[in-house]
Amino acid sequence: QKSSSCFPSPGILLDPRVILIFPILTARFLQQMKAECHFFNGTEQVWHVTRYIFNQEEILLFDSDVGEFRAVSELGRPIAEYLNSQKDILDNYRAAVDRCRNNYALVILMSQRRVKPKVTVYPTKTLPLQHHNLLVCAVSGFYPGHIEVRWFRNGQEEQSGVVSTGLIQNGDWTFQTLVMLEAVPQSGEVYTCQVEHPSLPGPVTVEWRPQSESAWNKMLSGVGIFALGLLFLGVGMFIYYRN
Repeated sequence: QKSSSCFPSPGILLDPRVILIFPILTARFLQQMKAECHFFNGTEQVWHVTRYIFNQEEILLFDSDVGEFRAVSELGRPIAEYLNSQKDILDNYRAAVDRCRNNYALVILMSQRRVKPKVTVYPTKTLPLQHHNLLVCAVSGFYPGHIEVRWFRNGQEEQSGVVSTGLIQNGDWTFQTLVMLEAVPQSGEVYTCQVEHPSLPGPVTVEWRPQSESAWNKMLSGVGIFALGLLFLGVGMFIYYRN
């Protein structure tokens, strides 16, 4: 569990009830708290540690094996001494081991959770052959976040011209990513997006084939005829209802 916050005034928030102020006048501070639960042989042995990082430097931690706060830097020394003198704060942090143990089943459930990705391939623009285009391999709705996406052209992996958005969290415990390939499609070529993920028994591939010039012309003709038909239909309906 991680949390971070920015403070417009110089201080460190180490507990909802404790704010320590430092006589340093700078514009902004960054505080991070990282709480960790480590399990050994199931829940037989549990180790909890909470780390406090101030401006990218770890200054203080609570170690459940020790049962108190320990300073990591000189900045954290007076803070550790103060917090170790507060019995209610120490009792709350010492109880974190039991909270880790109670959440063990949820940790195991989430670590074993698998959701298969959905893979779609499409060009960003509908263009005729021999025009620069960007092919998109959209991979969505998968869990866990570890995934490998590769582009192939005619069976050969493409290394250059590949751009990725990286992992994007969907907010529902699934991820998505877009992996794009810069290409100038030629007639007869086959572009393939290959996806590997822990939820899949093997790699999944989705192909995209450039349309030939004749297919492009047929598509434009079809679109034109369809639009013309809609126009005549609209005129006919207008005349009918007007009369």
